Amino acid sequence: MRRARPGAASRGGERALTSVRTGDGPADPDERTESTAQRSEQERPAPADEPRLWHVTLSVSGPATPLPDIRRGLEQLAHDHPFLLTSRYANDHAEIRYWEEARDLHDAAAVALRLWGEHRQTAQLPPWEIVGLEVIDRDTYHQRIAEGYGPPPAAPVGVHPF
Repeated sequence: MRRARPGAASRGGERALTSVRTGDGPADPDERTESTAQRSEQERPAPADEPRLWHVTLSVSGPATPLPDIRRGLEQLAHDHPFLLTSRYANDHAEIRYWEEARDLHDAAAVALRLWGEHRQTAQLPPWEIVGLEVIDRDTYHQRIAEGYGPPPAAPVGVHPF
């Protein structure tokens, strides 16, 4: 009999699969009670391909630009991207906050990183670069607000100077 550690390659080149007990139920699946099975169903996370809401904060910066031009561009961006919550701006930087619906953080971040560049021409945005990006899930956003951390909810929706 050959001994190997769990998960090590077997003689046929396939990996041996092993189970790891989590400690919150019987070791034998046949011994699960109905309440354990129901609890497992309720605690199961949503499927990975189901979209979720992500709160995005995008920071951009660059050469000084006249404030009316920045405001007009950000207002056009808000029109083009309807989920935009709020934008704050100064003559050399801006912060855009909005909700994005995406399957996972990677998808939400990818959309956010393309936002400025893809709308630069149509919204006549300044040629600034992205200098910061924060993407957090909805629960984390609400937890931060409840604990007094992070920016307050975007009460004045729209485009505002810093």
